[in-house]
Amino acid sequence: MQTQYVDRTRREFLGGAAATAGMLTVPWLKLAAAAQSGVTEDQRQRIERAIPAKAFVSPLRRRRLLIFDLNVGYGGHGSIPTANLAFTLMGERTGAFETVISKDPAVFKPENLKRFDAVFLNNTVGNLFTDPALRKSLLEFVYGGGGLLGVHGTTVAFTKWPGAHEDWPEFGIMIGARGASHRENDEHVFIKLDDPNHPVNQSFAGKGFDYRDEFFRVHGPYSRDRVRVLMSIDTEKTDLNQGPARGTCIREDDDYALAWVRQYGRGRVFYCTIAHNPYVFWDPKMLEFYLAATQFALGDLPGPTTASSILTPAIRAQEKLDWRLGIEAYTFHKYTLFEAIDRTARLGLPYMGGLSFQKVSKEIPRNFDPQLTDDELKQVRLKLDAAGIRLLTYYYHDIPGDAAGCRKVFEFGRKIGIETFMSEPSGEALDTIEKFCDEYDINVAIHNHAQKASPVYWHPEGILKLCRGRSKRIGACGDLGYWMRSGIDPIKAVNMLKDRLITVQMHDLHELSPEGHDVPWGKGVGKTKQFIEEVHRLGIRPTMFGLEYSYNWHESMPDVERCVEFFNKVSMQLAERGVK
Repeated sequence: MQTQYVDRTRREFLGGAAATAGMLTVPWLKLAAAAQSGVTEDQRQRIERAIPAKAFVSPLRRRRLLIFDLNVGYGGHGSIPTANLAFTLMGERTGAFETVISKDPAVFKPENLKRFDAVFLNNTVGNLFTDPALRKSLLEFVYGGGGLLGVHGTTVAFTKWPGAHEDWPEFGIMIGARGASHRENDEHVFIKLDDPNHPVNQSFAGKGFDYRDEFFRVHGPYSRDRVRVLMSIDTEKTDLNQGPARGTCIREDDDYALAWVRQYGRGRVFYCTIAHNPYVFWDPKMLEFYLAATQFALGDLPGPTTASSILTPAIRAQEKLDWRLGIEAYTFHKYTLFEAIDRTARLGLPYMGGLSFQKVSKEIPRNFDPQLTDDELKQVRLKLDAAGIRLLTYYYHDIPGDAAGCRKVFEFGRKIGIETFMSEPSGEALDTIEKFCDEYDINVAIHNHAQKASPVYWHPEGILKLCRGRSKRIGACGDLGYWMRSGIDPIKAVNMLKDRLITVQMHDLHELSPEGHDVPWGKGVGKTKQFIEEVHRLGIRPTMFGLEYSYNWHESMPDVERCVEFFNKVSMQLAERGVK
């Protein structure tokens, strides 16, 4: 990337009038050249020699990474300048991203943050900012789909320093851990790859390694129920009592995770503690690792985030197929949302869909809809996270066609971190809806009921007609139960819709008639296995295979479990055959 290009893209950040007024109009902005501050010529040369030659994947679009390196109450790690330069040069050489470096909290204002695809908190120790509006902006940026990277000291960001006194608990949940207990800054540790085939780990070619750095022993909210651990200390090979301990360095569970990924809402989160010493950032393997992590956080390098503790052969098979099985909230709509979350977790599933007319909880006896307050939405986020559940879809019956009403619904969708609305809006509203789909990167899947309730949408042809010429973010939510009750063969329907099938609500019925009721998958007349196989043959990857069991409401758990077992068996068979 040439300097002229860098300057031009920075002017884009500033905006036309501000650009001509001078750089001081945006005090948080630094040009790429500022990344060299604090780096010696020898260090720069070492970094340049170690930079990867190319990106792991081509970016889907121009990517922008915000590097924030403020420390409060702490002098800052000596590796911060080398990390700033390494990430800046790595983005330039590979073309994977461009960087802006800042210490000014104003960069987290929503109008500024929306210019970036991910935020890198570079060894940020201490209480970086206390303004509730800025904290809300960062949290909603991540939950709505932005990336977040942290290294080393980031596990004590937003704490009062010294002492690391907690000041923002949800940030600790979002990054995945708290704490900074450690031994010497050149501790010799043997590292095992907990997930050797994960795309972010690919630079290590499946092999563990030994390293010297300052390795944090983190504490709660860290849990393998929350994060996908990439690497950890190999306790069989490592002397865990080297040198004096600063803090509590021995964990009773013997679990010393060093790096992980996770999803917070739609946000892709990465953390690694190996970043204390400057030489980490002229180590070719570590830079490759950090490049992969950055491309993951930016949204270009796909990587699974299912928590380590629930990884089963079936879930690994579904990851291979890029499929996700989850519970539709309507299955448990006789209960509150919080009770439905608990039931989904009991089934061992990491995904579910939401429902606008379901009460949130006994403590929040209000519908799960856009009228909820920010504090009530926070309680939903925390409940989902504690259960290890992600909300992928959300049913809102009639998205309005006026701009103000439509934006309110999409803002709610962003705040709850969904990927797809299921809805039955009027055809006249689709022009407005389409614009918001593209602006918010949220799909709208048109749901079908029976012909009387859905005179246009009951048949796939009606949906296809309305979708013609529109964004691919508008398509169908195929409800197999209503298709079969209306005389529509689901296999023929999926062949009509093809990639316009955005998400699916799965059913199997005891008979093909308007009176057909749900039975465990594979036990009815719905040709469920053939349908799943056809989805695989066509290469369709729905937002979610939604398990919607609409029968025997209060006693349905055993039958729902049988549906899960059926899907797991079929998906493992398909994964063994190979992915299309």
